[in-house]
Amino acid sequence: MSDKVILPLTSLEECSINKEILFLLYEDMLLGRKFEDMCAQMYYRGKMFGFVHLYNGQEAVSSGVIKLLNDSDYVCSTYRDHVHALSKGVPSKLVMAELFGKETGCSHGRGGSMHIFSANHNFLGGFAFIGEGIPVAIGSAFQSVYRKQVLLSPNILNVTVCLFGDGTTNNGQFFECLNMAVLWKLPVIFVVENNQWAIGMAHHRSSSSPEIHKKAEAFGLPGIEVDGMDVLAVRHVAQQAIQRARSGEGPTLIEALTYRFRGHSLADPDELRSREEKNSWLTRDPIKRLKKYIIDKSVGTLNDLEQLENKVKLNVDEAINFALSSPEPDIKDLKRYLFVED
Repeated sequence: MSDKVILPLTSLEECSINKEILFLLYEDMLLGRKFEDMCAQMYYRGKMFGFVHLYNGQEAVSSGVIKLLNDSDYVCSTYRDHVHALSKGVPSKLVMAELFGKETGCSHGRGGSMHIFSANHNFLGGFAFIGEGIPVAIGSAFQSVYRKQVLLSPNILNVTVCLFGDGTTNNGQFFECLNMAVLWKLPVIFVVENNQWAIGMAHHRSSSSPEIHKKAEAFGLPGIEVDGMDVLAVRHVAQQAIQRARSGEGPTLIEALTYRFRGHSLADPDELRSREEKNSWLTRDPIKRLKKYIIDKSVGTLNDLEQLENKVKLNVDEAINFALSSPEPDIKDLKRYLFVED
């Protein structure tokens, strides 16, 4: 049940994509890139603290999958969670304020970079340890089925997308949750962002079976490998997986082959990866590829894309200004938000 799908930037007809969707994807990827670039600047200026893991290079996965979801669908992330939250619709100013530790942040400044959370957007959080989000995603998908089958909700079946890295797939939660998802036919999509490195360990050196999508075979769910640097290819396979989940047919495992353009975190000097390896992946920049596709197919003009770029720049600038001007949490609220409030 395992398929290798390394698609080129696909035609509009094959992916049911129009100009509006292409511009949406371009803007979302660009927002993720510019937001993370600004995070790096603010971190080195001492505005952010702790570990900050940036998403540069992997934008096609977030945009390709999450922009297909409904508002009522759910997303579980990792510690590399900023861009996932942005794709799910969490306002950039609330994410930036959270990174600054401000009261106006989406987690009221209590979570920081690795714990972005927004109940209003069904974004179930980033998690500091690998694999933590997978059981949460199983619970989310289970409650969707329970609402539909037991509480007889008239609404469509909500889907949960669970994103995690290649380093997570050697951990027990991964295997246990794949088994439960298939056993209960849960509406969950497991998205492995295989960026080739688990901190400083190359993926091919840490797994006896490096092709992660093939691990789905043992549990009887579809396993698909896709070019994670091609947003249209990612969207194509994600669309099929979401339709399958929403129709009650169960989970899918997607392995997106991608690469992070920065070190593991902003504290990582990134000395373990060779310059040749990094340069070879830089030539496949997903944002530049989509921009070229839009121009080559005459879907839009350079002026159209420049307007989107200016819009994104303004968005990020406003997020910075909001975060800088927001108040710090009050010391008297130290124990607030530990429990549900009336």
